[in-house]
Amino acid sequence: MKKPNPSPNAVENSAKILAIVNGKGGVGKTTTAVNLASIWGEKQNVLLVDADPQGSATWWVDRSPQGMDFDLSQETNTKLLGDLRQIKTYNLIVIDTPPALRSEVLTTVMKASDYIILPTPAAAMDLSALIETVQTAVMPLGVAYRVLLTKVDSRSLKETLEAQNTLLELGIPVCHAFVRNYKAHERAVLEGVSVKDWRGKNAQEASADYRRVADELKRDWSK
Repeated sequence: MKKPNPSPNAVENSAKILAIVNGKGGVGKTTTAVNLASIWGEKQNVLLVDADPQGSATWWVDRSPQGMDFDLSQETNTKLLGDLRQIKTYNLIVIDTPPALRSEVLTTVMKASDYIILPTPAAAMDLSALIETVQTAVMPLGVAYRVLLTKVDSRSLKETLEAQNTLLELGIPVCHAFVRNYKAHERAVLEGVSVKDWRGKNAQEASADYRRVADELKRDWSK
């Protein structure tokens, strides 16, 4: 693992480890990992670990003209990922994981985590795959977790509310906040910035969505 460079005001502390997980690709997992790490990094020392062999988060951050509000380390070695708790110089460690349920990397990361965030669109096929992931891979671990609905179409919020109700009926915790589908997310990636730092159409709305999510998740794991 490339040795990260924590900010000078980092304190010796046991970091909270958060994994961003879904066994299916294209659900907004990396978008969620980078944007949440950037928001939390405004007030805390945050390390983003890119554990996905595709390296999408690393590609995004490497394009940043001025750097992000967090440190980045790219790592797929399961031994090192299992030892993340030994890092004491961050308040939060956010991990972007590969979209492969049977991946040894994903299994290692989930077992090492304090909290798991599962982004998913509300469409029936995506939700079905997400429910399988929760029931087969997450619930048996006994780790706290919460589902986050992403890529929400503002014109059909009924589908989103129905998805939230379906998950709650199955006993699966889901965020009240959700992330709407804006081109701002794609534009931010291309410019190498988080959506909160992008300036363009719907930037404020896209940023506000992730800020609501960040606040809700932090309240939940702090209980």
